Amino acid sequence: MAGYAVKEMFLTLQGEGMNAGRRALFIRFTGCNLWSGREADRATADCRFCDTDFVGFSGDHGGRYADAAALVERAATMWAEGLEDDSGRGFVVLTGGEPLLQVDAALTVALAARGFEIAVETNGTQPRPPGVDWLCVSPKAGTEVVLRAGDELKIVWPQPGLDYKAMESWDFTHHLVSPMDGTSHADTQTAAIRFVIGHPRWRLSTQTHKTLGLR
Repeated sequence: MAGYAVKEMFLTLQGEGMNAGRRALFIRFTGCNLWSGREADRATADCRFCDTDFVGFSGDHGGRYADAAALVERAATMWAEGLEDDSGRGFVVLTGGEPLLQVDAALTVALAARGFEIAVETNGTQPRPPGVDWLCVSPKAGTEVVLRAGDELKIVWPQPGLDYKAMESWDFTHHLVSPMDGTSHADTQTAAIRFVIGHPRWRLSTQTHKTLGLR
């Protein structure tokens, strides 16, 4: 790959899933294959409820990174900020948009060489690159999901047309339900709780970073 297009990079706490509360460096990649990011295209997109800005390079440390070495050098510098105890392994979350449009072996190898544990948050429509330590797949209804094994399967709920029953046969360690964000969040939260009450294989995952005022 010639380089990497990054919307933003920031140090925070992971807000969702089984790693919630963990110190994490987020690298958000520009672009997605399910929505252009333009509001004018939302109504006809494969994913219509995205709550993330992944267009352009305007976020903190956003830009075009020429190669894996340049991106990982910035990541390592950011991870070291405010670190009082370096005994733990660095934890980086590659997200988007759709990060697997860009993440490749060159990047995962370079991150691992600097001691990072690598997590990916993906819609599951792109192949898994080597070297990923933690894979979270969040399928969108009506799309062809090729990643059917991993650590977390996280469905946004309610999502009409999502065949969660079929997904229960996929090879994931954890099955999570996240209330859809938006103007009717109280209703979607109630619906997600009701779903978990009726389907004990699944666990509720809320966006704690928003509650805490984190990114």
